[in-house]
Amino acid sequence: MSDGTLEAAQAALAAEHAAVYGYGVAGGRVAPARRAEATAAHHAHRARRDALVRTVRDLGGDPVASDAAYALPFAVPDAAAAVRLAAFLEDRVAYVYSDLVRAAEGELRRSAADALREAAVRAVRWRGSGVPFPGLAERAGTKTGTSAKTEAGAAH
Repeated sequence: MSDGTLEAAQAALAAEHAAVYGYGVAGGRVAPARRAEATAAHHAHRARRDALVRTVRDLGGDPVASDAAYALPFAVPDAAAAVRLAAFLEDRVAYVYSDLVRAAEGELRRSAADALREAAVRAVRWRGSGVPFPGLAERAGTKTGTSAKTEAGAAH
């Protein structure tokens, strides 16, 4: 595997760190009827994060650490904003996994494609509508390889 694979895996790990943090915020503000959905998404992102830590090590890298806190893309004072945040996080995760799908091969590529699909499905559930090409639609106006720290949905 190439350095591009390691870089893309690190970016996906950074995005998962941000998603775990973001769901900590969103989960506390979503309506009770959607709390189980937020909890399930939080658990899914934690599992993906933990798997990516192992992947980065297997690729010979030192896994990027989570930041203590992340700046949210907008204020999240209520349930409606929490739902928007959840969709935003999933869009950003899909965006970063599209790079890993492109860079990886074999089982890692399949895993990245699964993660992209899962994020796209969660985004649709949160937003109520989809995008034509999940992970790619978010690229409008950006060039490939944009920093995951800013694109993960939670720049510091």
